[in-house]
Amino acid sequence: MNDWPEGRDDAYGRGSAQPQPEGAQRMRHIQRQPQQPPQPPRPQRPAGPPPPAHGVPPQQVGSHDTYGGYDSGYNTGQVYGSPAGGPPGGPGGPGGVSGSGRPGQAPGPAPDWRKRIKVGSIVLLSVLVVTSVSTYFWADSKVRREVDLSKVIERPKEGDCTTYLIVGSDSREGMSAEEKKKLHTGSAEGKRTDSMMILAKCSSGNTMISLPRDSDVEIPSFVGSQSGKTFPAQGRRVKLNAAYAEDGPELLVRTVEHNTGLRIDHYAEIGFAGFANIVDALGGVELNIEEGFKDEKSGADFKAGKQTLNGEQSLAFVRTRYAFAESDLQRTKNQQKFLSALASQAATPSTILNPFALYPMLGAGLDTLVVDKDMGLYDMGQMFFAMKGVNGGDGVSMNMPISGQRGGNLVWDKAKVQQLVKQIQNDEKVTVRGN
Repeated sequence: MNDWPEGRDDAYGRGSAQPQPEGAQRMRHIQRQPQQPPQPPRPQRPAGPPPPAHGVPPQQVGSHDTYGGYDSGYNTGQVYGSPAGGPPGGPGGPGGVSGSGRPGQAPGPAPDWRKRIKVGSIVLLSVLVVTSVSTYFWADSKVRREVDLSKVIERPKEGDCTTYLIVGSDSREGMSAEEKKKLHTGSAEGKRTDSMMILAKCSSGNTMISLPRDSDVEIPSFVGSQSGKTFPAQGRRVKLNAAYAEDGPELLVRTVEHNTGLRIDHYAEIGFAGFANIVDALGGVELNIEEGFKDEKSGADFKAGKQTLNGEQSLAFVRTRYAFAESDLQRTKNQQKFLSALASQAATPSTILNPFALYPMLGAGLDTLVVDKDMGLYDMGQMFFAMKGVNGGDGVSMNMPISGQRGGNLVWDKAKVQQLVKQIQNDEKVTVRGN
């Protein structure tokens, strides 16, 4: 007996009247992938109500292996309700996902890489400018401009080259007792010159001239840097480093100018601690030591060959003189060699353009660097690059020409000194050679 209402398709809710189970039925609103084989023929059945245009189709009962003949399309990766031709609901259609990743939008235009690179370059340049300006003012504020060259009297005429008087002092300012012991500096009060050299920056080539501390010089008339009192010349002859000990940098500049006839444009001085700290901030300085030497007073103990010196070793290298037969003359040669190597390593793009290398170096050295009141960071940079040029073979490195000794002091060769000074003043190629 049939309990279903008249007109109801027995396929919905009842089994088929056929003795065998009915096969899978193709749903008219679903398109299978072309590569799938067609379904085998099956008996016709009365047409039921049309499937809905959208949504989940009614499932058939009695064909459990295919869920009523309905194929969701998930086994092929096809989005439900999206025919192969891309009808509504598929990618790019209404409610679908466009190439831009946003629902309901068509793919956007390709990115303009030229514009992005241009904007990025402008941003990077702006950052570099701001960083450079900030670094300049920060570093400039740390420089100690304590030497007043306007107090120097009776100065020689200006020359065509820029000249620097570079001084290494034995100042122990700011050093702890442990640091003094480690660096073998002793504990003497005050400060004296440990090294002196003239650097002439010329278009014809740079020249570095070491002035031995034992050089025999005359102390001229001068104005006291602190008292302002004028001291007349008395014909006193002393070692060059005595001028610094008597009245500081101003009298040293006055004495060098008086005994050479060469005008000094800028003054730069650094103490023991600053020197060692700069070397350590750079990660050491590579140097080729031609012949090993040892000195208990300076703490030097070097073997021959190429090696990297740290701050402590570098200070010992430039201070040693008792280990050499030429004493101070050999020491000044070592000082020139080391300073040129130091400048070559410091004045490189990898240091100047790298804030992680530049800031430690500036912070380590500027606190103990004493310069004249007119010397700016640009002048300091020019000084370093000039030293680098000497080390690169574009200049001359020499000791002041010596003619003999007087009472243990080294006497300069006046004729050669005059020729040397004239060549520097006129920006001519230096042909004079010293000891």
